[in-house]
Amino acid sequence: MLDLFAQTDAAGFGQFLLLGLVLGSLYALIALGYTMVYGIIELINFAHGDLFMLGTFLALTLAGWAGVSTASGRDGGAVAGAVLLMLVVTPLACAGLNVATDRVVYKPLRNSPKLTVIVSAIGVSFVFMNLGLFWKGATPVRFPDLIPDDNLLGGALAFTWKDLMVVGVTVPAMVALTLFVKFTPLGKAMRATAQNPTAAQLMGINVDRVVAATFGIGGALAGVGSVVYGLYIKSVDYQIGFQNGLYAFTAAVLGGVGNIPGAVLGGLVIGVVGELSKAYLGAKWSEATIFAILIVILVFRPSGLLGARVREKV
Repeated sequence: MLDLFAQTDAAGFGQFLLLGLVLGSLYALIALGYTMVYGIIELINFAHGDLFMLGTFLALTLAGWAGVSTASGRDGGAVAGAVLLMLVVTPLACAGLNVATDRVVYKPLRNSPKLTVIVSAIGVSFVFMNLGLFWKGATPVRFPDLIPDDNLLGGALAFTWKDLMVVGVTVPAMVALTLFVKFTPLGKAMRATAQNPTAAQLMGINVDRVVAATFGIGGALAGVGSVVYGLYIKSVDYQIGFQNGLYAFTAAVLGGVGNIPGAVLGGLVIGVVGELSKAYLGAKWSEATIFAILIVILVFRPSGLLGARVREKV
């Protein structure tokens, strides 16, 4: 495998940029679920990252049930069937778990102080993390290598089928989610609930159903992201939810609270800045650079890159 970080020429810069955009797309896919929930009920759902982690474990289990461990030497139909199975079952399971969590934990606290709900979300995060620990143990596990690493560009830059998969899932998800929120009756109800839950309820909108649907969509997005992450990164453990969840939430805040294109833009910014800082400043400066840029942007744009001014959130 090419040592990408040994390259210092223009091609090397282009490769870092391309890799950053792909990783940023992964963060954006997780951030879409964050921004949905945060934009509707003003909840920082810290458990979202660990829900994503449980999704990777479920996808890994489904791959084992399907009897595939690698794409090489296997029937392409079996591999495609296994990937399709993961992309259908995992989002449904994550959506169901997210809705159940809202019903059991968050809904009874809907009118409580926001700090109470946030602490509850942290508690759910630890519960999910320990479920992952009991499920797969503390040792990282390998995801089946089902997507080939062939270079599609055939030149100095490497862009593989895996990279295409990440972009090919994130962009349609963002477009579909934007169209859904803007043009469907449920999407309009979500926007009304986000603006003023009380007024929405007085207009006949079932706010509880809207919130449950929001958690379901957010969980499904986490499930899709978990499958894509597993197929791309190929190594998962029970702690991946924390860092990826933190990056995803940062992307949502950077792009603008409740703004779907903003969440994607924030993810891309974090991915590119992270990879370029690893390449030219060193890996130990990567996170510091990301959050320094976040602070600078929020000083001048408190509502995020694409966000509009909203009432105060915690």
